[in-house]
Amino acid sequence: MTTWLLERMEAWRDAPALVWADVHASYGDLLDAVAQWQVELDRQALGAGSVVVIEATFSPKACALLLALLERRAIAVPVTPGQRVHLEEFQGIAHAQATVHIADDDTFTVARHAPTGTHALTEKLRALGHAGLVIFSSGSSGAAKAVLHDFEALLEKFRTPRQKKCVLTFLLFDHIGGIDTLMNTLANGGTVVTTPSRDPEVVCALIAKHRVHTLPTSPTFLNLLLLSEAWQRHDLSSLQVIAYGTEPMPQPTLTRLAEVFPNAKLVQTYGLSELGVLRSRSRPDGSLWLSFSNEGFETQVRDGLLWVRSPAAMLGYLNAPDLFDGEGWLNTQDAVEVDGPWLRVLGRVSDLINVGGQKVYPAEIEAVVMSMPNVADVAVYGEKSPLTGQFVAARVNLVEPEPLDVFKRRLRAFCRERLAPYKIPVRIELTEDRQFSARFKKLRSPTS
Repeated sequence: MTTWLLERMEAWRDAPALVWADVHASYGDLLDAVAQWQVELDRQALGAGSVVVIEATFSPKACALLLALLERRAIAVPVTPGQRVHLEEFQGIAHAQATVHIADDDTFTVARHAPTGTHALTEKLRALGHAGLVIFSSGSSGAAKAVLHDFEALLEKFRTPRQKKCVLTFLLFDHIGGIDTLMNTLANGGTVVTTPSRDPEVVCALIAKHRVHTLPTSPTFLNLLLLSEAWQRHDLSSLQVIAYGTEPMPQPTLTRLAEVFPNAKLVQTYGLSELGVLRSRSRPDGSLWLSFSNEGFETQVRDGLLWVRSPAAMLGYLNAPDLFDGEGWLNTQDAVEVDGPWLRVLGRVSDLINVGGQKVYPAEIEAVVMSMPNVADVAVYGEKSPLTGQFVAARVNLVEPEPLDVFKRRLRAFCRERLAPYKIPVRIELTEDRQFSARFKKLRSPTS
């Protein structure tokens, strides 16, 4: 049961819990909204075990509904408005009984559904009498996978009291990192500051206005932040922690961040939709190595891949075979290097480029290209080759215009001094299009 969470919140009734669209909601406001939702859920006959889609952002009403579903041991399916094109598909996969749409003004409507059947994992969760959470993966390589969590197991790590902080929710309402940020902050009496936009100027303004302590975000956004120089136009002295994850961080970006934010701690996080966010720490040498705390979970490296066993891991996928072995270990499909207790994440196996039997991880090439002058961003991916199976291709955004033939010569000369020949991009193109998703994760695929 998660009554401990609401009991803690009751003790902080007058403290600020959430800032959304210049609306300040106290813990008491959230708890009162939870009580109102319980009346509405009773009226809609949505009891324990009901599957409810929440189409919303981090508004007070949406956060309260998430807590209300948790309290009544129902199954919450958060979906952001940006995923509306997939809403009907997600409703079907989750076997949803209702969808609550929460508008920009925090008013709501409820649509009822007649689900056709159920899923064995959902029935297992209902038999346990636990609340559930369904997270849809980003689906960058194919259809999105529906990850079913025991919500109560996922929240167990927050029982241990930690620092009270003001945190900006950069990661989305339907992202495991966004849910982790919300619940971690509320479990410790902190304040959640939401952002209407992920534009660097807007984010920096919010950090300055609300004296934000922690910014959890992605390397892609941090690169945009550096390029925008928005950090020079706002007082960001309150920012003490920049937590980055969701994708590999280029070393040049990390080095530049340390120069720009000398008083902020740069912390690499590791999380997956299937696992939640695992507690870890970064090596204090400014590198990309990290180690896991192993608080409530175990890790192994097998054949260069990271495996994790945790009671907070997903129950499984609702629309795909799971990745567990017979002993409950989950294959993260992330390749890693090992240095004693430290690990460095190389990238997803699905991103691996195979050049004549040689393994190439895009993040390594991207880090080299990102260190070149006049490069704003780069995405590296594999193209088919009749001779080597694949070759390396790079799509680059420039800071200032430069002739393609001139840039190609410069890039190849730069890479020859830093990379093995088979890692040097064969195809190089310039683009003005953004190369990241709505979740601010790198998009690596051919344009045609």
